[in-house]
Amino acid sequence: MMRAVFAALLLATTAHAQEPPPGAFSEARQLPGLSAPGEIVIDRAGIPHIYAANARDGFFLQGYAVARDRLWQIDLWRKRGLGRLSASFGPAYVAQDRAARLFLYRGDMAAEWVAYAPSAKSWTEGFVAGINAYVAEVEAGRAPLPMEFAATGTRPERWQADDVVRIRSNALTSNLASEVARARALCGGDVRHEPLRRTIEPARPVTIPKGLDPCSIPDKVLDDYALGTGDVRFDGGKVVLASLDPDVREGSNNWVISGARSTTGRPILANDPHRAHGVPNLRYLSHIDTPELKIAGAGEPALPGISFGHNEDSAWAITIFAIDQQDLVVNPKGMTLTEVRETIDVKGEAPREVVMKFSADGPIIHEDPASGRSFALRATWDRPGASAYFNATWAFQARGWNDFLVARNHWGAPPLNLMYAGRDGDIGWAPGGFVPVRAAGDGLLPVPAGKAHRWTGLLDATLMPVKHNPAEGWIATANEMNLPAGYPHLLGLDSWADRSRITRISEVIAAKPKFGITDAMALQNDATSPMARRAVALLSGLVGRDANERGALAVLTGWDGHEGPDSAAAALYEIWARTHLPGAAVKAIVPAAMQAGFGRTGIGTVLPVLEEAKLVTPEQRSAILLDSLGSAFAEASRLLGTDPAKWRWGALHVADFRPALPIAGRDAERRVGPLPIGGSGSTPMAMGPAADWHVASGASVRLVMDVGQWDNSMAINTPGQSGDPASPHYRDLFPRWATGQYVPFAWSRPRVLQEAERVIRVTP
Repeated sequence: MMRAVFAALLLATTAHAQEPPPGAFSEARQLPGLSAPGEIVIDRAGIPHIYAANARDGFFLQGYAVARDRLWQIDLWRKRGLGRLSASFGPAYVAQDRAARLFLYRGDMAAEWVAYAPSAKSWTEGFVAGINAYVAEVEAGRAPLPMEFAATGTRPERWQADDVVRIRSNALTSNLASEVARARALCGGDVRHEPLRRTIEPARPVTIPKGLDPCSIPDKVLDDYALGTGDVRFDGGKVVLASLDPDVREGSNNWVISGARSTTGRPILANDPHRAHGVPNLRYLSHIDTPELKIAGAGEPALPGISFGHNEDSAWAITIFAIDQQDLVVNPKGMTLTEVRETIDVKGEAPREVVMKFSADGPIIHEDPASGRSFALRATWDRPGASAYFNATWAFQARGWNDFLVARNHWGAPPLNLMYAGRDGDIGWAPGGFVPVRAAGDGLLPVPAGKAHRWTGLLDATLMPVKHNPAEGWIATANEMNLPAGYPHLLGLDSWADRSRITRISEVIAAKPKFGITDAMALQNDATSPMARRAVALLSGLVGRDANERGALAVLTGWDGHEGPDSAAAALYEIWARTHLPGAAVKAIVPAAMQAGFGRTGIGTVLPVLEEAKLVTPEQRSAILLDSLGSAFAEASRLLGTDPAKWRWGALHVADFRPALPIAGRDAERRVGPLPIGGSGSTPMAMGPAADWHVASGASVRLVMDVGQWDNSMAINTPGQSGDPASPHYRDLFPRWATGQYVPFAWSRPRVLQEAERVIRVTP
């Protein structure tokens, strides 16, 4: 009690001693559920800086601030994850609700909370209380109801702490879709064509598990999985798995530079996680300052705290690390399954009872009436401690490398390259995530039910690889296969990214004897593609046979792979590499009878086959390259005009963000864009295009941290911190993000107040 009173008095004294600038707007509010006075300082970028008397109040105010900015988004996230969409949106969502409930954590909640940092439950209770406090203001008419609720005739729901950790369907896990795609490719096919379809690292032969018929995997086996893990659609369209598309891979970049290699003499840690773009953005920047806990960084707005960022002493960053945490298990006809019956509330109708089935391996995601087989998802996310990103709670109070390793050892999902930098100068890499130990097999294909292919446990986290203060003075990851040579444990084989981004990142860092904050920001926005350079190198010596082929060679010959928005070569290359070259390679190499089930392949697997003359003769390779180049040139002419000198990559590749929920008469004000964008999925400035060439995924948040001098840190979000189109922070960061600019991410109170735009003083 005395500590809270003292902290509140200190906060009040500090607030009066350091007033915000004259232009800042100030307001006062009373918030039931708060234990002591506090402040939310909103800076000019819309980032909330939260000052509270204790950590529980800090998370309370974070929840309140998030709800103020993103209430529709987080409410929809909760309803989707818990399987409560039908209660708000009607019977069209019953199937999605049932699918989502298949993947909820159903174990012991005491064991679940024990898996996280000791104060995590209290922090989460504070966070959801803050959300509920804002919901109460909306219900009382003291805060506006976001337009999406009015348009759908719905209302936000109240939260409980357990809601946050029970939802598992937001975790980026692998490799279920890859297993199914491989089985289909091998149904009547040949394993020797696998290198063209998907790269396996570390290299090993593909073997079909004993007792598995690859042809036994039905076409709709992943439909419920896609529904249960997919976004909410309001256009009536089918939810599909983006992971089935080799060109759409969500990943990230991070790197850490030691003080000996940096211009500051201190470590620099940079992170730009890549996810699907949208409005509002998936990430949210925030800063909490209390006597016992101080953190700043980015996270998903529906989760308390941050997923990556820093405290007073340590910083950490994340990228996906390809641990295979899933298996599809094929159950024989007649296998006994456990039934769970639940009631789904349905708007406008009586509640519906749904039946979910489970085996010892996990939820049944499909039953095939033709064969009588059922298919279970065996996944690590049914274990305590597998709530996505939530084990970051262990890092919130990490004071040094050893504390950081404790956080790594607890990490469950998604599997991540965890990068570290400390104020004492330590840097390191320590990937984390639950690793299943398989009795047999390697996770590349579905497996028959039974003991032969069971999981025997989880790998001891201390056996995961580590890199600490390396001699070269820096570490970088970009989702590439980065296991040390000879590493003895099976982690994952086919979900690594190609090496294009890490190649470019490494060559830029290695070329600079000293690397600074501005260098890190420039590298996060680097638009050079080593993949493109490799593809162009294959064209050396080729002679076009017609006008289209000669025109294409003229555009690409001598190009350095820089994919700027004004580049004609980038436009042609992307059209060629995404939609023409892979298909031409499959058509030429894979027997016609196999092509229907072969699935899609991408430039990352096609290039090694062509470079090393795997599966092709030199004559076949030339024909593949020229045929695909000619058709790509013809398509570019249709899309961009007949004069290649006027082609621009940015004319096709634009950032144009639109909310998932259309609202008649309001969509123009809610649209953000379009703006031309450079880069691609194979550049450090990861900007993966969709089928219509618009930017679909990439870095929404970019963060560069000056470790120990946190006020020098820089960040950018897009399109803005708020999900309210009426807010000045709905789209204000979008032009900066599109052009590679940043905003200060202040840490000290004096610096925060220099950036202040609004101060909300709150009392119980």
